[in-house]
Amino acid sequence: MSSASVRFSLSQIDFSALIYSEVIFIMAKKRVYIGKTVGVVEPKTLALELPKEGFRLEGGGILPEITVAYEMCGTPNEKKDNIVFICHALTGDAHVAGIRPDSEEPDGWWEGMVGSGRGIDTDKYCVICANILGGCRGTTGPRSINPATGKSYGSDFPAITIHDLVRVNRLLLEQLGFEKIFAVVGGSFGGMLVLDWAVEYPDSLENAIVIASSHALSTQALAFDIIGRRAITRDPSWQQGDYYDSDSYPDTGLAQARRIAHITYLSADLMADKFSRERRPEWLAAGEEFLERARRDFRTTFQIESYLDHQAQTFVRRFDANSYLHITRAMDEFDLAERHSSLKQAFSRISANMLIASLSGDWLFTPEQSETMAKTLLELGKPVSFFNLEAPAGHDAFLTHIDQLHPVINTFLANGRPKTLPADELNPTHENTYAAITNMIEPGSRVLDIGCARGRLLRRLREEKQVNGIGIDIDYAPLLEALGRGNNVILDDMRSGAGTTNSEDFYLVPDNSFDTVILSETLQVMRNPLRVLQECLRIAKSLVVTFPNFGYITTRTQLFFKGRMPVDDHLPLEWYNTPNIHLFTLRDFIELCKSNDMVVKSVVPTATSPLGRFLILMGKTNLGAEHVIIKIERKEQP
Repeated sequence: MSSASVRFSLSQIDFSALIYSEVIFIMAKKRVYIGKTVGVVEPKTLALELPKEGFRLEGGGILPEITVAYEMCGTPNEKKDNIVFICHALTGDAHVAGIRPDSEEPDGWWEGMVGSGRGIDTDKYCVICANILGGCRGTTGPRSINPATGKSYGSDFPAITIHDLVRVNRLLLEQLGFEKIFAVVGGSFGGMLVLDWAVEYPDSLENAIVIASSHALSTQALAFDIIGRRAITRDPSWQQGDYYDSDSYPDTGLAQARRIAHITYLSADLMADKFSRERRPEWLAAGEEFLERARRDFRTTFQIESYLDHQAQTFVRRFDANSYLHITRAMDEFDLAERHSSLKQAFSRISANMLIASLSGDWLFTPEQSETMAKTLLELGKPVSFFNLEAPAGHDAFLTHIDQLHPVINTFLANGRPKTLPADELNPTHENTYAAITNMIEPGSRVLDIGCARGRLLRRLREEKQVNGIGIDIDYAPLLEALGRGNNVILDDMRSGAGTTNSEDFYLVPDNSFDTVILSETLQVMRNPLRVLQECLRIAKSLVVTFPNFGYITTRTQLFFKGRMPVDDHLPLEWYNTPNIHLFTLRDFIELCKSNDMVVKSVVPTATSPLGRFLILMGKTNLGAEHVIIKIERKEQP
C-alpha cells in the first residue's frame, strides 16, 4: 500500500478509472486541462419576485428588491434534472467558466473544472453560478441603489448570513423553473453555502460537494478576518460605509485586508518554494533616490512583498470594501453546530449524497475539519465519500490545481446518474471468496470494506444484499475506480496500515457505526494485525476476514523440498515484492481470536485444486485451504 495522501499529476492519473469522461487535452493559461472551454457565456440578471413586505433577512433587516446576476453554461435537459449549481468562493463571482462577451480568452475562475469533458461536464449538466447577495458583482449589495433613498445603501445595507445567501440562490433557481437540483458544489466559503443548503433544504438537492471547507471557521481563521475588517473600518476613507459619493474610497484598508487574507490562502511551503528570500532585481537596480524613498516607507526589496502588493492592488480594482465587510462577517458567524445544538443534529437532516474533499496543505480550512464532518456523517449512516488529497500549495489549491479534483468530481457526479455497468469479471478464487462473503452479510445492513481496492465486492453486496456500504483505501487510482462502481469511498490515512499502534487507528470511523467490517485480503499486509482486528470490532460487532492460508499443503511442500518461499497461483508474487508482511495459517488465526476474546462464528475454506478440496472434505482444513473466509464477533462482556 502507498501513502495515504496522494499527489498526482495528469500523467499519473489512471484514465481507465474515468469511465464517464471524454479525455481531451488543450493548453490554456500554461496549464493542461481536460476537455474544452464552454465558449462565450452571456451574463444574466433576474429581479426576484418577492413578497410585498420584501425579503426578510435572518438578522431582521428587509430588502424591498433583490436583483441576482448569474451565468449559465450547458443546457437543461427535458426533465430539468441535470442542474449543477456552483457556489463561488468568498470574493469570486458568477463567471465560473468560459469567455466573457468583451474578451477573447477563457478566464473563468474554475476554468479547468467546468466545460465540455471536464470535471463538471457541460455536455451532461447545465451549470449555474450566481453572484452572492451582499457582493459587488451585480447582485444586490451595499453599492446597490436603495429604493427608499435613491442612493447606494452604504451603511444602511442590513446584516446578512450564509443562510440568507442560500435562500436567495434557491429563489433564483425556483424562479428560473428548477425545483430540485442534481448537485450543489462549492469550495471554501462556497462550501459553507453547500452545507447550509444540504442541512436546511434536504429535499431540494440530490448530491452535495464540499471542497476545502467546514461547518464553522477555526479561531485562527476568525482572527485573520477580524484583523482584515479592522483594517477597513479604521481607514478614514471608509466613513462608516458611506463613501460612494465621495472622492476617496477605503482602498488602503481594503488592500491591507487582502494582503492578510492572501497569506492564509498559501501554504508556508509554497511561499518558501515560490519566493524564499529572493529580492526583486529591478528594485536592486533602481536609483538611490528610489531606494531611499522605499526605506523611509519601511519597504523591502523582497519578492514576497511585491507579490502581496500586487494582489492587494488587483483586488482593490475589482472589489468593494463594504461587500468584503458583510460577507466575511457572514462567514465568521456561520456555525451549523451552534445553529442546531450540535453538528450531529445538523447533519441528521441531510439526505443528499455527500462528497467532502480536503487538501493536505490547507491550514485555513484544515483536513481535520473535513474529517470531522465526514466522521459525523459516517456516525449517522449518511451516504458520504471523502478524499483527503495532498496539495502542498495550500487552500487555493482547489482553484489552482484542479487536475487533482477533476477525476473525483467527474466520477462522483457520474454516479448520481442512472446507468448500467457491466458485470465484474472475477477469477475463480475471487468468485468463491466473494460468494462466501456475500452469504455472511445480512440484507440491508451497513458494511465497511477496509482495503476495498476497486470496489468490486462492495458493488456485489449492494446489488445482491442491498447493503449500505462504504469502502476505505489509501491508493487513489483503485479507489477512484471503486467510486466509479457506484460506491461511497474514503481516501484517507489508515494509520494502522502505516505501521502505528496508535489508539487512533481508523480514527475516522466512529464506534459501532457499522454492522459488519470486511477485511478481504487486507489483514496480512497490515503491520499490527491484532490492533486492526480490535479496531474493526470497535467499529462493528461482526468482522469478516479473508486471507491466504500459509498452512496450505503446496506452500508447505515447496518450503520443505525447495527451501524457498513458494510462487504459484496461491501466492503469485516473489517474497521481495509481495505486500504480505505477516505469514500465518488458519490455525494461527483461530488461536489469536481465542486468546483475545474474539468469537469465531463461521469458517469457510476455499481451494481451487482437487487436492485442496479433497483435504478440506476429509476435515484437514488447515492443510487443504488456499484461502479462508472467517466471520468473527467481539465477545460481549457480562
